[in-house]
Amino acid sequence: MPSLASARYGKDNVRVYKVHRDQDTGVQTVTEMTVCCLLEGAIDSAYTNADNGVVVATDSIKNTIYIKAKEHPVNPPELFASILGQHFIDTYSHISAAHVKVVVHRWTRMTIDGKPHPHSFFRDSEETRNAEVEVRRGAGITIRSRIVGLSVLKSTGSAFYGFIRDSYTTLPETWDRILSTDIDCGWTWKTFPDVAAVQDGVGRFDAAWDAARTITMKTFAEDESASVQSTMYKMCEQILAAAPEVILTDYSLPNKHYFEIDLSWHNGLKNTGKDAEVYAPQSGPNGLIKCEVARS
Repeated sequence: MPSLASARYGKDNVRVYKVHRDQDTGVQTVTEMTVCCLLEGAIDSAYTNADNGVVVATDSIKNTIYIKAKEHPVNPPELFASILGQHFIDTYSHISAAHVKVVVHRWTRMTIDGKPHPHSFFRDSEETRNAEVEVRRGAGITIRSRIVGLSVLKSTGSAFYGFIRDSYTTLPETWDRILSTDIDCGWTWKTFPDVAAVQDGVGRFDAAWDAARTITMKTFAEDESASVQSTMYKMCEQILAAAPEVILTDYSLPNKHYFEIDLSWHNGLKNTGKDAEVYAPQSGPNGLIKCEVARS
């Protein structure tokens, strides 16, 4: 006899843009987001008995996202996602959990003639700031913050040697290689009892994001990397030290390979080892290295 093991539903890919206009200075600040909101609770009958009486229409969820963006601050995204999730718990007694993901797209203020422009911006990368929030009735609010899509590369200062060599191994050891990856870094906060607790000391979220981004870039640039594994662990340790309310931090890093090209076939042209200057960027396959580091 089959039974419904789990279910959640909602609205995904809700694009939201909000502008804040400072009437005193004339400076405008913009935020563009993509929001996903999924609900779970006493909704089984919608699946098993075609009972739409338990369904909050996904169009209504979309409208709620817009309305809450008008009524409340959208920054930091951790707070906005918490407010949005709590709304569904408070409004619908049969909904037990709301899962809200906010992806903030990067708009950077232009500098014109050496001065920040009051209302013009440009997109300098596809990096996003993400917040993933679960508001669960009787269990508080769990928040995971993320940096996604920050592309980094260094042309030296990375090695990889001493790994297992057996009959399957063709990779040569190297003491100097290009290291490049797309940063996916997350950190999970202690559970907050309610939205008021998220709001109290809300500056913690921007401070942690700034610290995590700075730690990631500085460690990546300065570490004489023995491996991606070793470097990412150092990053995790530092984020935990910088954000006391964070209980877990994690990285997922693809190793984006750049291979030397042997050009000796062309008039003995040297382009390998210490003579390598021209490389072939690879789209795949690639290494993928992950870790989670928890507070002791």
